[in-house]
Formats: sequence, C-alpha cells, structure tokens
Amino acid sequence: MRNSVKKAVFPVGGMGTRFLPATKALPKEMLPIVDKPLIQYAVEEAASAGIEEFIFVTGRGKTAIEDHFDQSSELVNLLRKRNKSNELNNIINSMPKPGAVAYTRQQEPLGLGHAIWCARNLIGEDTFAVLLADDIFMSKKSCLKQMIDQYDGTGGMVAVEEIEGEEISSYGVLDVDYKELKKIKIKGLVEKPIFKEAPSKYAVVGRYILTPKIFEYLDKQIKGTGDEIQLTDALSWTAKHEDYFGLKIEGERFDCGSKVGYLRANIAFAIDRDDLSNDILNYLRTFI
Repeated sequence: MRNSVKKAVFPVGGMGTRFLPATKALPKEMLPIVDKPLIQYAVEEAASAGIEEFIFVTGRGKTAIEDHFDQSSELVNLLRKRNKSNELNNIINSMPKPGAVAYTRQQEPLGLGHAIWCARNLIGEDTFAVLLADDIFMSKKSCLKQMIDQYDGTGGMVAVEEIEGEEISSYGVLDVDYKELKKIKIKGLVEKPIFKEAPSKYAVVGRYILTPKIFEYLDKQIKGTGDEIQLTDALSWTAKHEDYFGLKIEGERFDCGSKVGYLRANIAFAIDRDDLSNDILNYLRTFI
C-alpha cells in the first residue's frame, strides 16, 4: 500500500529544564548524541519513512534549530576550501529539500496536546506523524518506518514499549482491547497512572500516526494531568471514534529526556560506529 503519511510534526518548544545549565541558551533538541543533535536523528528517521513535509512547533530561544536546518554558505565554502568532503556531504545530506520545512510558534508551554494543536493549520485534512526528539531508537528499520509499514491507512497508531514496575507511572499507558501479534488494539489511554492502577504494561514512546480528527478534541482546550492539554487525553477520545493501534517496536529506545538515558545513548551510538567503537570500549574496560 502506498504510504499516505507525508507530513510530520516535531514539537520542540520545551524548555529542557532537566539539562540546565546546558540548555539555558541551547535548545535541548540540539544536544548532541556523539556528533549529531537529537532533532537531526528525528528528522532523518522521518525522512527514512517517506515523510516529505517537516513541521516544527517551536518556542522562544529555538532559533538554533531553524539555523541548523538552513543553508550555511560560509561553512560550505570553508569545507570545500579545506577539501573536507566527508563533512561537506554530511552537512548537505542532512538538509531537507527547499520548501519542505515549516515553523509555527507555541506561545505558551501548555502541553504536548497544545503543541500539536498549534500545527493544525499546517496539517489541514492530512494524516500525519509526530516525533518527539527526546526518544531516539537504535534499530535496523527506523521506528517510524516500522509503524508506516504496519499502518493500513485508516485510524491511527502509536509506538509502544512494555515497561515493568513503577516507571510505568511516567508514561501514557494503553487500555488494551485486544492484541494481534505486534499490534495492540487501543480501547483508551491513561496519562501517568498510579502504578497499581495502570491498565497495562504498554507505554507510549514518542512516535505517533494521527488523523485530523484529533483536532476535534484538542480544539476544546481541555486541561488534564499537570494542568496541561494532554495528547494522551485526545488520543483516548479519538480511539473511541476511530481504530487506533499500538505497535511494539523492534530495537532499543533511549529516553534522552533523562540524563542517564542521554548518556546511555551517547555510549551506545559511539560503540556502534567503526571510527569510535574500539577507543570507547577500551576506555569503558578501565572501569569494569
């Protein structure tokens, strides 16, 4: 089936307070995993899944993201002059096509649901993807590509991971209707439930395929957990009107919204590179 998902939204308006003082002047989405910022991993994942339009929901102090995905003629000329062809190709290949990027502003930090709602006019009547840069995946096939390959063109889908123990209380959690191999039919969702009241072990992890129907709920601007407009609440409502599935993702996820997850990602991605793995492994052995 032809991929019907061509637009992706990247909510990048958050303040990144857990990484202060590093994020005082630098957007948290620009923090590097080895030598590539978090947001670039997300954009490259979207492109690998066939996304053609990239919509960034930004906030104050996020101009570094816009600059990152813009042409820098001074840098290109410098790399050419110094014959740094590998670096030049990396810079050029990381750029979306002209006219493929759009930006809109989330004036107030009112939650993920509000950030998605801010992109409504750029989405129109199209089914779209949402990628949270905090979550990055190491897998043979990218997370969003796995989802689009399983998506039948109707309703929506979320990426899920089985979470054991009390950590489940940090996530949006599926209320399961039934399971079908790797796909899980969603009856509803609960945002950050108390551990003992969690409806399942399936937590939503930073990737979504959504239909425009979700804006019918988000238009109401209803605040939920944390006095924010929660995407989880909108998903739970939408799942009662359309078929929504969770998909168990193959590969390893790194929660780069936490310091430990961020450090783990740097180590894992460094070990995965031929030019760095030996040096990193030898260094780590000195601590074991």
